[in-house]
Amino acid sequence: MSHGRPDLGFLYWRWQPQECQLPRFDPNEFLQFFADRHIAFVGDSMARNQLESLVCMLSSVSPPNLVYKNGGDDNKFRRWHFASHNASVSIYWSPFLVKGVEKSKNGPDHNELYLDRIDERWGKDLDGIDTIVLSIGHWFLHPAVYLEDGKVLGCHYCPGLNHTEIGFYDVLRKAVRTTLNTISDRRGDGIDVILTTFSPSHFEGDWDKFGACPKTEPYGEGEKLLEGMDADMRKIEVEEVESARLGIGGNQKKVRLEALDVTRLSLMRPDGHPGPYMYPFPFANGVGERVQNDCVHWCLPGPVDTWNQILLQVIKRLRRQ
Repeated sequence: MSHGRPDLGFLYWRWQPQECQLPRFDPNEFLQFFADRHIAFVGDSMARNQLESLVCMLSSVSPPNLVYKNGGDDNKFRRWHFASHNASVSIYWSPFLVKGVEKSKNGPDHNELYLDRIDERWGKDLDGIDTIVLSIGHWFLHPAVYLEDGKVLGCHYCPGLNHTEIGFYDVLRKAVRTTLNTISDRRGDGIDVILTTFSPSHFEGDWDKFGACPKTEPYGEGEKLLEGMDADMRKIEVEEVESARLGIGGNQKKVRLEALDVTRLSLMRPDGHPGPYMYPFPFANGVGERVQNDCVHWCLPGPVDTWNQILLQVIKRLRRQ
C-alpha cells in the first residue's frame, strides 16, 4: 500500500454477525441521513481513525470540502462539508471527553482530569450537532491525577505525588457518566448519541522493536478470547450507555443512545494495524535497531471500515425510535 506494506491479505477479510447479514456501507444512504445535518466524532485518536474511514468512504460519491481545521500539525479539530447533501462531518480531539489537561514536555508528566465537567472544546458546539459519536479508552492508561468538586480524588501511577492510587476503571466510568448526563441535560432527545466501545491493541512485543504486531491473518474462531482489560473497558462503557439510556444514575431524561460494540470484532483482527508501516517505507534502508510500531490504530482500508458499516445500521435504528 502507500506506506510499503507488502501483504494485502488483510484487505479481504470481512466481519459478519452470525444471525444476520451486515449490509455493505452505502455512502449515498449515509449522506441522505445527514442531509442538512451535522455528525461529530469526539474523543481520542480512535475517534479520528473512525472519522477518517468514514470521510474516505463518503468521498467515493461526493467530494468533501475541508471547511475548518485547527489544533496544530495534528489538525485535531476539523470539519468537512459535503455540498451534495449539505452534510457536515467533524472531529473534535478530546481524549477523556471530560475536561483534561494533557501532560506535556514543559509541564507535568501526568494528565489531569476533571471528572465532574465535560471538555467544552466540544461541549460548546453541542447545540449544532445532530449525531455525536464518542470514543475513549487508551488515554486512561497513562499516568494521571483525578479531580472532582475541586478536590483531588486520587491518581493512577503517580509515584512521588502524595495521592491515593485508584487505578482507572472507576475513573473511566465517571467520565462516561458525566459525558452522557451532560449531553442529555443540554440536548435531551434532540441528539443521537453513539459510543464506540474500546478497541483492543495487539502488541506482541516492544513497541519499538521489529515484529511488535506481526500477524497477517485474523484470529480463528475461539483462538482469542475477550478478557482482561479489554473486556473490563468494554463492560464499563456498555453498562453506562444502558444506564443513561434507561434514565438511571442521576439522569432522568431518556436519550436516543446506543453502544457501537466493536470490541470483540476488533480483537479478532491483529492483522489490521499499520505496525511498522505507520510511516512510509520504514525498511527502505534495512531493518534498524529501533522500529516504531503502531499496533493500536487501523489501516485504511481495513477493519475500522466495518465500524462504520455498523454505525449506519445503528443510525437507521435510532431514527426509527
